[in-house]
Amino acid sequence: MDIDEILLTAEEQMEKATNYLKGELRGVRTGRASTALVEFIKVDYYGSMTDLRQLALISIPEPTQILIKPFDASSLQSIIKAIQGSGLGLNPIGEAKQIRLALPALSGDRRQQLIGSVKQMGEQAKVTIRNARRDGNKHLEQAGKDKSLGISEDQLEKAKSDMQDLLKKYEAQVDELIAAKGKEISEI
Repeated sequence: MDIDEILLTAEEQMEKATNYLKGELRGVRTGRASTALVEFIKVDYYGSMTDLRQLALISIPEPTQILIKPFDASSLQSIIKAIQGSGLGLNPIGEAKQIRLALPALSGDRRQQLIGSVKQMGEQAKVTIRNARRDGNKHLEQAGKDKSLGISEDQLEKAKSDMQDLLKKYEAQVDELIAAKGKEISEI
């Protein structure tokens, strides 16, 4: 592997970690309703665990409400059971052929817990990013020892510097995401 490939691979891993964090943060409950809160709840649908978003239309009629309209009315009770067992602390209300979720306001303590868990998610993402840098630096060292590639010490040092710059860039992105989500959770 040459230097460019090593840097590109590390950057792809860092990008994946950041994108994964974005997805995780979408599912964190704030004061506002969001379809992302329930999209990935697993529902037992005829013996197979299926994401809720594949079984129903999920909409936000009001800022503090989520409306779920199953495509198959017979799955209504399975969806209610899955929401109750999801650990989100939501109380689904079954109405004819739809489910209504009212999101109660978050208490101050609950907001602090959520901010703490968001920060923990951010730290996990940073660990993944740092591991990508570590692996990239190992590959750079190996490439530097391989005389057939003809990599000079200056090129190796420049590549390591570029790797560090990538780390700083993606850690800054994680910090921005965490700060934005923390602010969103804090809003009343």
